[in-house]
Amino acid sequence: MNTEPIPQRCRIVLIAPPVTSVDELARALRDALSGGDIASVLLSPYETDEALFQTLAEAATPIIQGAGAAAIIVGNTQVAGRVKADGLHLEGPAADLAASVARFSPKMIVGTGNIKNRHTALEIGEAQPDYVLFGKIGADNKPEAHPRNIELADWWASMVEIPCIIQAGNTLDSILDAAATGAEFIALGSAVFDGTDPAGAVREANRLLDEHAPKFEE
Repeated sequence: MNTEPIPQRCRIVLIAPPVTSVDELARALRDALSGGDIASVLLSPYETDEALFQTLAEAATPIIQGAGAAAIIVGNTQVAGRVKADGLHLEGPAADLAASVARFSPKMIVGTGNIKNRHTALEIGEAQPDYVLFGKIGADNKPEAHPRNIELADWWASMVEIPCIIQAGNTLDSILDAAATGAEFIALGSAVFDGTDPAGAVREANRLLDEHAPKFEE
């Protein structure tokens, strides 16, 4: 259990890496989560089939929850229910999202992402998800956050009460521009898991946010 006080600035959301074994995922998550404050972890199936994804999620969910973070399942409501996850990340039309919010909230966190323009963002906002992610899971393959995601997060954070997550790039330096948008959360995937020291990457990410992220009003 993470007993650190919740900081009054944006927090980290981890995007778990694609793996093929339970041991690989468990080791990566335990390492990263030992590095400091993490708000939640998104578990995506990537290219795996449902049976393997459920096996991975069954192993990962208690590790995540045991560290004091929320386990959020991407794209599969049945797996989320079976493993007793904390939330769902569902992408698609606003009407479908609204139906999912009505069905699963407030028992579970319901969020969405891969939003490419302001019009779509506002439509999605009408469905009242718990968060919106500006970025596409698995697409953090460049050093900096995508300029479109920076622009959308900056606009959204300044005018909409629904929390947003901005996907950073694959380097820790990209955290600074992402945090400057005022987003409530910074999503990190490759920047943490592609290196040899996920715990060290999380420690450094939290240090950067402590020193440079805007502070939120209480």
